[in-house]
Amino acid sequence: MSKITEYVARQPDANGHIHYPQEEHDIWRELYLRQVGNLSQYACPEYRQGLKDLGLSGEKIPQLTEIDKVLLETSGWKTSAVPALISFERFFELLANREFPVATFIRSKEEFDYLREPDIFHEVFGHCPLLTNASFARFSHAYGKLGLAASKEDRVYLARLYWFTVEFGLLQAKDSSLLIYGGGILSSPGETQYAMGDKPLVKPFNLVDVLRTPYRIDIMQPVYYAIESIAFLDEIVNMDIMAGVREAKKLGLFEPLFEPKSKAG
Repeated sequence: MSKITEYVARQPDANGHIHYPQEEHDIWRELYLRQVGNLSQYACPEYRQGLKDLGLSGEKIPQLTEIDKVLLETSGWKTSAVPALISFERFFELLANREFPVATFIRSKEEFDYLREPDIFHEVFGHCPLLTNASFARFSHAYGKLGLAASKEDRVYLARLYWFTVEFGLLQAKDSSLLIYGGGILSSPGETQYAMGDKPLVKPFNLVDVLRTPYRIDIMQPVYYAIESIAFLDEIVNMDIMAGVREAKKLGLFEPLFEPKSKAG
């Protein structure tokens, strides 16, 4: 089994500036240049506008203080530097406070294509551009408040809602054409090409169906859920999501469309 890199988040100095070595800027540049060519064809326009507003480029890893200036002006959000994976409790707490968690490390060359933990490229390149959009920002805030008040058991169901929207959500127009808004896809060139191909199943968003759909974090997704526009996220906010959770519990999970994870080392 390949060795898993142990990442350590970089700490900001007294002015909030994080000093990254040049080799880490080089990794950002390679990741950025490899994916930016896909964006004009596959990313939703709201994401592309956010990328422009944030001034993200392939030159260097951006400073969170620079990201915060734009987010605060456009949607009232800011980032929050975190070590890596954080608890559900802390995650919901941050979102409820309009703070988006960003791990301040970048993946190694050895884990260039697949990373077990979200790094700064995934968080900033994948998610932060859409936080400049009012509907996406409102959805993220409402989701955080809902999760903070939910039980541990209910949070597992709510995680599926986040997974199939914020992380792996698609937009599907009336002509059936697809665009991407999920940050898990937008930060992965491999998943971008896969999601836009003919292998995965794309289903229209249905709250209870989403809450009943199991997923694995370490494979290409066999199924995606599509909404008609970013503005539809406001409609989801107005749904009785916890009633959906209760219904999903009653009906049970769908059979997974993937093989169970091997326990072999």
